[in-house]
Amino acid sequence: MIKLIKSGNYTLVETKSDIKILTLDGKSYVWVFTRSIGEMLVTTRITHKTDQKLAKGEYRLYEVENEPKLVDTLHLELQICEGEYYAIPPKGCWQGYLLITGFPKDKKTRSRIIPTEETISKRF
Repeated sequence: MIKLIKSGNYTLVETKSDIKILTLDGKSYVWVFTRSIGEMLVTTRITHKTDQKLAKGEYRLYEVENEPKLVDTLHLELQICEGEYYAIPPKGCWQGYLLITGFPKDKKTRSRIIPTEETISKRF
């Protein structure tokens, strides 16, 4: 079963101190890398000054269960190519991520985000 939970717009920006901020429909997460854990999303309540925009586009959040060739967990997919240039978008226009423990929340302030080649969205 593949269930689309939510979709919307995202931005990925970087601050002057090289901190990445992922914003999904107005909700922001700090995206950090640690050697011991890997990539993580961390809740943030402060406004960060943007130095440069890295990416923007659509996102899709799926719940996957009992699907062959897909991990049973939340799948976040970010659109990585957009614009008028793509009359027919290339197949690789979505980057997939696994959210094994979901998004960070108030009590659980950090969650792993694992890049994957598994993508559900093939075309916009």
